Amino acid sequence: MGNARLRSIHVHPVKSFRGVSPREAVVEPWGLAGDRRWTLIDDGGKVVTRREQPRLALAAAEPLPGGGVRLSAPGREPLEVAVPEPAATVAVDVFGTEVAAVPASGTSHAWCSAHLGEDVRLVHMDEPGSRRPLDPEFARPGETVSFADGYPLLLTGAASLGALNELIARGEHAAEGPLPMNRFRPSVVVEGTEPWAEDGWSALSIGEVDFRVARPCARCVVTTTDQDTTRRGREPLHTLARHRRTGGRLLFGQNLVPLAPGTIRVGDPVRVLS
Repeated sequence: MGNARLRSIHVHPVKSFRGVSPREAVVEPWGLAGDRRWTLIDDGGKVVTRREQPRLALAAAEPLPGGGVRLSAPGREPLEVAVPEPAATVAVDVFGTEVAAVPASGTSHAWCSAHLGEDVRLVHMDEPGSRRPLDPEFARPGETVSFADGYPLLLTGAASLGALNELIARGEHAAEGPLPMNRFRPSVVVEGTEPWAEDGWSALSIGEVDFRVARPCARCVVTTTDQDTTRRGREPLHTLARHRRTGGRLLFGQNLVPLAPGTIRVGDPVRVLS
């Protein structure tokens, strides 16, 4: 582990949209600054993700000063969306949990609806420190998260992706590989470790920031979606099911919770604390 380093950082301002890969990022208690503070919801208030709408892979969101976002997608004029003024919140169904959020502008709703071909609304999490507690089974008192699937950060290992791609190459769907890391939508990617080394970590530091490992990350159909074409295949779930199954969960990556705020930078040393 002496040569382990932070290889890349990934911030996704709007859940399920493409994001950006900055050289450094502020770590807040609920995730990377600006990460997944926005999401789309359907007419019933349910979060809309790539699980249902693979076309979200073609839409991109870039952070703007002050917390706004710039939306872009093929064939559409980009749209800048400001953080909405404090207003009445709407109830958002995030995988069965009700979370309050503030609706964005009607223009943003129309832009996103036109891209997806269905009526959706864009909403913003105004108070991430109180809106959505972590799963109490894996949380400490007061821990919260943005609109990320479940935890503030997701860590993946470059060596583990290499090992997974070797397994795919020997399987019946070898033509689908090798897969790029963007299939897994991590917050941080580490390099300089052995394959699957992160499975044994319970606490680590990246540069000046300490984290605890909450639990391994279970993967879903989103990982089978080609990020450039939106076509879906069998991998990596087929290979994960054969080699990385624990119970009914197919595992790749580790979910992290920051123990204190700070800043991380590409190239920072990664140290296992326990």
